[in-house]
Amino acid sequence: AEADGDLDLENEETERPAEKPRKHDSGAADLERVTDYAEEKEILSSDLETAMSVIGDRRSREQKAKQEREKELAKVIIKKEDVELIMNEMEITRNAAERSLREHLGNVVEALIALTD
Repeated sequence: AEADGDLDLENEETERPAEKPRKHDSGAADLERVTDYAEEKEILSSDLETAMSVIGDRRSREQKAKQEREKELAKVIIKKEDVELIMNEMEITRNAAERSLREHLGNVVEALIALTD
């Protein structure tokens, strides 16, 4: 009699989901596909190391180029009056005025034009 009772319970359990309206099945199926895809995709450690190495090399080259650019700009001779003129006219900091002047090789007119564009 217990075996028959177990079968009845199993039948009831398998029938219940079929009777329920399945409104969200398509969303669950989509989510399952995304989950499967993410689980299937593996990243090899060697590929990751290579990518990190490339990124590190690029950053170091960019940093070196930036330092060289700063050294070149520091060599440009600018006048104190020009810096003050740009600071007052454009209402910017001393550093921004000096930078603009250095980038335009000390030419006040070009520096002012660049700041207004």
